[in-house]
Amino acid sequence: MTIALPPEAELGAPLGQPPVPQVLQFLARRRSTSALTLTAPGPSPDELAQLLRLAARTPDHGKLSPWRFIVLEGDGKAGFAARLEALANGRGDGVSAAKLGKLKAPPLGVAVVFRPVAAKIPEWEQQLSCGAVCTTLLYAAQAMGFGANWITDWYAYDAEAGAILGLSPGERVAGFVLIGTAVEPPLERERPEVGALVTHWSA
Repeated sequence: MTIALPPEAELGAPLGQPPVPQVLQFLARRRSTSALTLTAPGPSPDELAQLLRLAARTPDHGKLSPWRFIVLEGDGKAGFAARLEALANGRGDGVSAAKLGKLKAPPLGVAVVFRPVAAKIPEWEQQLSCGAVCTTLLYAAQAMGFGANWITDWYAYDAEAGAILGLSPGERVAGFVLIGTAVEPPLERERPEVGALVTHWSA
């Protein structure tokens, strides 16, 4: 679905924030789509550029951008999955190549990489910003009409898998956001009872 986005505002320009009830309706029914049910077509190059632009608008204390994107699609994604499969099959330590199905099925994957920045901002806050990038990318893809899923598995945490992905020292994968066209709608799942999770502080 091609959606015309407004151009980037000029630095320092006032940004109106009117109510957007459609966003609330979207959030009320938002549901991740199983990665195994995602197929082509995925986002076009222009749509992907829009999605990454939106994801980069996440809250970011200190304006550090402590994250980056690695796009996995086409032959590149297939080659990455094949190298992970060879790694898993050669290890014999319980790492399963069968777990790669979620990575293989969708036409597009975006690895969101956490890259902490030496700054006054605590690393914990930088991690939160990176997680917000994953969330925003996931929501933006779904709002654009695609199915999407944010996954991690052994290859998100494994040092050898990280080397294959091209991570630099100190970098970590916050998640693989997998995007495509859903062949079936996701089913609602159990949700937490929010009232049991809320307290009101008082002096």
